[in-house]
This record gives sequence, C-alpha cells and structure tokens, in this order.
Amino acid sequence: MEEHFFQCPYCWETISMLMDISQAEQSYIEDCEVCCNPIQLTIRTENNEISSFEAQNIEQ
Repeated sequence: MEEHFFQCPYCWETISMLMDISQAEQSYIEDCEVCCNPIQLTIRTENNEISSFEAQNIEQ
C-alpha cells in the first residue's frame, strides 16, 4: 500500500488515499473524505510504483 495525495475533482481539496500498488491496473469509485462526492479512480503501476493516476468526477 502506498499513500497518494491528489485534488478532489469536486471540491479541489487535497486528499490522500492508500493505493494498492500490487496490481498493474485498477479502477474503482471512492468517496472524497471532505465533500463525500464519488470519485472515479484509475491507477496503473509499474515496478511497484504508481505510473499513472486519474481522479475524475462521475457524470450523473
């Protein structure tokens, strides 16, 4: 697990989440700890490091 800091696409606050870097690619939804809106997270890893990270709002 690795802590990763990023900005929420809704409230723009900097938040952190623990990322599982043992998988090469993953995508899931997690709520912002500040504004509670759902964030679509897409993470790719290489050599046990985050190589690509996207945090997007979910269109409703």
